[in-house]
Order: sequence, then C-alpha cells, then structure tokens
Amino acid sequence: MTRKTPDTERLDAKERAQLAEHHPQLPKLADALGQGKASRREFLRTATLLGLSAGIAYGMAGKITGDGFVPRALAQDGTPQRGGVLRVSMNVKEISDPATIDWSEKGNTLRHVLEPLVRISSDNLAMPHLAESWSASEDLRTWTFNLRRGVKWSNGDDFTADDVIANFERWMDPGVGSSNYGRFSALRESNDDGSGMADGAIRKIDDHTVEFNLRVPFLAFPESMGDYPALIAHRSFQGGNWANEPIGTGPFKLTRFGVGERATFARREDGWWGGEVYLDGIDYIDHGDDPAAPFAALASGQVDLLYRLNVEQMPAAENMPSMMIYEAQTAQTGVARMKVDEAPFDDPRVRRAIQACVDHDRLLQIAYQGLGVPGEDHHVAQIHPEYADIGAPQQDYDLARELLAEAGYADGLDITIDCVAQPTWEPNTCQALVEMLRPAGINLSVNIMPGGTYWDRWTTTPFGFTSWTHRPLGTQVLSLGYRSGVPWNESGYANPDFDALLDEAEATLDVDARREIMAQLQTMLQDDAVFVQPYWRSIHTASSPRVKGYAHHPAEEHHFETVWLEA
Repeated sequence: MTRKTPDTERLDAKERAQLAEHHPQLPKLADALGQGKASRREFLRTATLLGLSAGIAYGMAGKITGDGFVPRALAQDGTPQRGGVLRVSMNVKEISDPATIDWSEKGNTLRHVLEPLVRISSDNLAMPHLAESWSASEDLRTWTFNLRRGVKWSNGDDFTADDVIANFERWMDPGVGSSNYGRFSALRESNDDGSGMADGAIRKIDDHTVEFNLRVPFLAFPESMGDYPALIAHRSFQGGNWANEPIGTGPFKLTRFGVGERATFARREDGWWGGEVYLDGIDYIDHGDDPAAPFAALASGQVDLLYRLNVEQMPAAENMPSMMIYEAQTAQTGVARMKVDEAPFDDPRVRRAIQACVDHDRLLQIAYQGLGVPGEDHHVAQIHPEYADIGAPQQDYDLARELLAEAGYADGLDITIDCVAQPTWEPNTCQALVEMLRPAGINLSVNIMPGGTYWDRWTTTPFGFTSWTHRPLGTQVLSLGYRSGVPWNESGYANPDFDALLDEAEATLDVDARREIMAQLQTMLQDDAVFVQPYWRSIHTASSPRVKGYAHHPAEEHHFETVWLEA
C-alpha cells in the first residue's frame, strides 16, 4: 500500500475557517501537518488542547494525510450485558487526601467516584470530561473552561464552578503539598519556591464557566488536568480523610475501604451524567506485593482482571488460553536518581561517572526482557510529541575512572541505592547497575525495601530508584520532577535556566521551535547527570475472556463505565 502525501489543500475554505475560529494558530498547525513538519499525533494533540473536538480533529488529520486516520476503537465483542461485579487484583493504598495522592493505584481507587475536568484517552489525547469544552486566547495565557451542566454530586448538590475553584485554591497552597503545585506552576505568582496562586489567576464567570489567567503561556494546561492528582473533590472537602465521606460525581459510590485489604464500589442508583453503566459494582482485592498471588487468582477464576502483569509472567500468561493479554506502549519508566545537594552526589563528576558506566541497551535486555526502548538520561520519551533526538549516552569506563579520580575517588567509591522489592523489574535493574558500575571502581549496594517503607522516603533518600508512570507529554514530567522546589522534585535539582526554558517550551506552539527548546532541556539533564534513566517500559495486563469493553491505558488508568461482563 502506498502512503499518500500529506496536503493541506485537501481542506476546503470552510474547514480552514473552522480551524481559525477555534484558535488562530490551528491553520498554521494544519499547514505544518500538510508539509510534513508535524506528525499526525502532534496535530491531534495540539488541536484538541486548543479546543477542537476529537472527532473533528481526527477527521481533518485524515483528510490532510489522505490516510482516513480514525481513533482507536474498542473491539465490538457483542451486545453489552448489564450486571455483575468486576473483581480486580490491585494494591489498595491510602487515599485520605485526593490532592496529595502519589501512586497510580490510588488514582484508580478514587477515579470511579471522583472525576477530572479533562480525561486523557488511551490514544493520549485530552478529552472533555467534567469540562464540556474549553478555549484559549491567542497568547495561551487565558483559558476559559465551560463546565458540564446537569452533573450531580452523590449528595445531591450541583457540580459548579465553586467546586473547581475550591480545588485549585487547595492545590496551589504550598502547605497542602500537592504535586499540582508544580503541575500548574503557571498559576503561581512566580517560579520562586513558596509562592502561592497569583491574585486573579482563577475567576468565576458564572456557575458553569471558569477563566484561568496564567503568568506565562501554557499549551498543555488542559492536558495537565487529566493527571490523577487533579481529580475534582466536592468544594466542602478541605482536608482530612476523604474516605470517611466519599462524595463524588462519578458512576460509582465507595461502599467499603480498607488499606491493604479491599475497596468496593456500587453503581450509583441515582444515575450518572455520562449515561448507562453496565457493571453493578467493582471489587478491588489486595493480594499483597508478591506478583504470583494475583496471577494465581486470575488463573483460578478468583478475579477477572489484573492491575498489572509482571514482565516475568508473560511467557506463562501467553500459554494460558483462559487469559486475555493487553499491551500498551508507554512513557513509563524508572530513574536511579541522585540527590544533587548531598555528598557524594553533590559533585557532578561523581554523577557523570555513574552515568558513564551504564549500557542502556543491555539494561533493557537484562532487567526487562527487551520489552521497551533504551533510555537516554533525560526523562523525555520517543513517544512524547516534543521529543528531540540529541543522541544516546554511551558506556565509557575510561571516562568514568577519570571523573572519579578528579573527584577524589581514585581508589574507588562505595554507595547504596534504595529501591522497592516489587515489582521485580525495579530491584533487577538496580542489581544490573551493580555489575555495570563495578569495573569503574564504584561499589554499589542495593537496599531492597517494602514498598511502603521506600515511598515514605522516596524524596529524601540520597540515591533511590523510583518508578514514574506514563504522562502524555515530556514537559509534564519535567515540570513535575525537575522544576525548582516542586513537591515531587526528588533529586533536589534547581536550575533557574532550566525552569525558564521549560516555561518557554510549554508556551511554544510551533512544533519545530518547541523541539529545539526541548533539545536544550534534555541536554541540560544529561549534562547535569541528575539520574540514570535505564529504559522505557511496555506494560501488560491480563483478564478473563468474559471481560468486555476494556482498553489498557498507557498510564494504567481504570475507566470501567463502559466495561461489561459476559454471562
């Protein structure tokens, strides 16, 4: 089959006017797609962020490229059946404050009751959810969100702009400790550590319209609202334990919750704004940290779906006809990050020496069976639309020894890395690093901890291996993990030049110009040697064949309102 050449002239005058009506930059973006300067993914992602509906964006992209490009659809497994409880094996973790959750499993527990303004689809596009639509000013500093009408909280209250404002006020209070403080830094008075939300940053137009006025332009503003700490709680929640009074707008209500045990949900009897929900309920069962237990539970019919299938279990799962296997290409990863303000890692020569010992391709093969893509030590993935190819780091033991000698460690260096016991790819990666660092005279010890112990200290340990979930944009990850002073900046990295460039990248619409800025940001992280980022992971899960309508999300999000169980 011969691929057709992209051509913007396939759009008629009416369609180009429609693009310009949504945002003046959209016709330029269509031209970039037609000229081959932007990918379909970049066109779709930017067009939907600027307020164009996904259906129209897909249609125009298909017309320009001539490929008839359509969104990924769920397989039609038959007529959906109503009834039944979906049993899922997943760790049940503490969820007291939705604003401060820091694990994907916590997000899944909350997500059936609390909902975001924007949802990121399995195709990595920002889709309207509690926000029905939005629009941006030409300079990307003023965003107007139109909230969905007719949405009811489970206590009978109407969902309004007051709920949105109350959540943002909490998120932007540095005392709350929400990762949203970094995620929405454009709403702050400045980039300086400790500043809160600027006066006039958020304004209620009416009960269903909210205006955001940003300090700097921010293209990914809607996309950032789809991350799991940005779930919208009722305006009455101002801290404490949300599970004691779990009010929500979602399709289910929480009926039982026990950390490390179980979380159960029942379909809302008063209905859900999004339409029919097929499942009677959801039952999350915590089988502990040993991945063999949930796998056995699925194989024996005790559960219907796994949260995650470990990579070591793939061969066994593929040989079991009773299991449906799902795969997603992702920007999920782990970073062996160093605390740049603590000895010996406060010496950049030590950090660069550690990086110089690493063979990323071999790490991927040893620790993850090759099911992914080698990392490049800058935490921006090839599947991120703004990724810039700056070249992969190379293993160089001579350089490593030279740097260590300059730093005063000619006779060797003893260090320890902390990591969790499960999932096994994390300690396996650390053990592989032990062997790679040894030839340079670096003696690495691996301190394997229970998950709860590690996650109590993940931002303070001098050297730790931390898993990071998928996010659709590289700029999102950089803002969360490496912007000065934000809650999830586990390395302590603080570089004003990096912060300023990141602001610029988040404000730049032109694809080529943004990629040039990203190249500088990626190079900064590589050169400053903040971490070793071994590889990007493909992720997998499995279910019983009776589970229908399920799509495996690259961030492992659970959206079960369209899932049904075959009798």
